[in-house]
Amino acid sequence: MRAITQQQFGGPEVLTIVDTPEPRALPTEVLVRVKAIGLNPLEARLRAGEFPLLGRPPFVLGWDISGVVEQALTWRWRPGDEVFGMPLFPRAANAYAEIVAAPALHLARKPASLSHTEAAALPVVGLTAWQGLVDLAGVTEGDRVLIHGGGGGVGHVAIQLAKALGAHVITTASGSKREFVEGLGADEVIDYTAVDFTETVRDIDVVLDTLGGDTGKRSLRVLRPGGHLVTAVADEDTELAAEYEAAGMRFSGIAVDPDPVALRGLAELAEQGKLQVHVQETFPFERIADAHRLLDHGHLQGKLVLTI
Repeated sequence: MRAITQQQFGGPEVLTIVDTPEPRALPTEVLVRVKAIGLNPLEARLRAGEFPLLGRPPFVLGWDISGVVEQALTWRWRPGDEVFGMPLFPRAANAYAEIVAAPALHLARKPASLSHTEAAALPVVGLTAWQGLVDLAGVTEGDRVLIHGGGGGVGHVAIQLAKALGAHVITTASGSKREFVEGLGADEVIDYTAVDFTETVRDIDVVLDTLGGDTGKRSLRVLRPGGHLVTAVADEDTELAAEYEAAGMRFSGIAVDPDPVALRGLAELAEQGKLQVHVQETFPFERIADAHRLLDHGHLQGKLVLTI
């Protein structure tokens, strides 16, 4: 089979396609014939050596997959089943490949309403949004939720999830993405390039920060007493956590993990028409370097996906 690997840290040009033996499934695992692979900003940082999660090269990046079960050493799946998921995170899943070995419990049935391309774009960002808004924040009907970076991967799913939970959703986004995030259900849109959100927003129950920088610190000023910051980018910031605690606020960081319950929840929302996955651009497997160049550029609208 073909896989995309790298022998050294560097730019997109270090990513190369090689022929490699197929992985072997262990008991309780399946082999998935991959149809599409979702790309995430973390993978660009790993490729460049900015984050030591996978150690030193060589390694194969990737976690988001959608495909068809080819071999099943478990009663949970059968050959021919269409599945999607985020296997093994944060350990290497070797997902930039034509075949991936995955624990059965790290997959869910692909919604019929989503293509393989759309399904592959969903797991990392969808699970991050779900674990932040449902599991950590417990968002319920009537809550005022502020989502930073509503036009991005996590943000565009989080807007739709918060709406499905009955929240009033406010999001920050560039002016060019206003129509996009309003179409996702955002009740209010703040153009962060023109307006300081701390001067226009008050009495927020839950803030979801997908941006980092000083966004989490500044968000303290817009929360109601006892409000909750959930961050997908500063989960180990003990100084910020202490500042929130001193102010009587809640602080939670997301270290996303594989979760079949949440995956099935996301799939159900998709089937109900309450969740759409936006793919900005798709790239064939052979153009992985081009895809990573765009990933490096940032400011994406939704996700990028490799197709096989």
